[in-house]
Amino acid sequence: MQVQGLLRYHFLQNRNYMEILYIDQWLMAINKPAGVLSIQDGYDLTAPHVRTILEPEFGRCWIVHRLDKETSGTFLLARTQEMHRSLSILFENKQIKKEYRAIVLGTPPQDEFEINYPLRINADRHHRTRVDFVRGKTAQTNFKLMQHVNHFSLLLATPLTGYTHQIRSHLAFINLPIIGDLLYSKISKADDFGINVNYPHLGLHSYSINFIHPATQQQMNIVSDIPQYMQDFIE
Repeated sequence: MQVQGLLRYHFLQNRNYMEILYIDQWLMAINKPAGVLSIQDGYDLTAPHVRTILEPEFGRCWIVHRLDKETSGTFLLARTQEMHRSLSILFENKQIKKEYRAIVLGTPPQDEFEINYPLRINADRHHRTRVDFVRGKTAQTNFKLMQHVNHFSLLLATPLTGYTHQIRSHLAFINLPIIGDLLYSKISKADDFGINVNYPHLGLHSYSINFIHPATQQQMNIVSDIPQYMQDFIE
């Protein structure tokens, strides 16, 4: 069974929608809105997260990867323990390809480039992931410039490894901070450009997930359009 539609829920006193991108008896994919936790909060156990929102409607589901709370976009879940194991193996073997869209302040060094600086997670008291050439682990993210307007660039980002905050950390390190990312860049005004870059959301979106369905062996390419606030900014 394949279903597309909208699941309505309440979050932080506002009415929002979680789009169901794909669902069958083994797995499902959603378009996670920015501001929704992908896993349970370690400090506030009562805070809503993806499973508490989905399970009353769709039954038990298993988390196979994560998206930052501030990051929107395509998010994959298993609906059986067997599928959870199968998808986890695909992630471990790098057989699942993910693409992101990021809006950054600045101009990239070239239209296509890669960042392969080693990363160390939980590198400081703010739990940031930092480039660390001594204690960091190998990490690589590939980028492609999609659009450049004034002082901002829209990038396609493909992480080849899967560390927490990998894209955010890599871009911040080369002075291409993602707009709205106050954890990795405290910039509120770009004085060099004479422009205000205040932005209400993190300008990072998980655009697509591509993999072979473990149960059906079909090629899956699940896409979620960038949210309207990112589109408005680009336009």
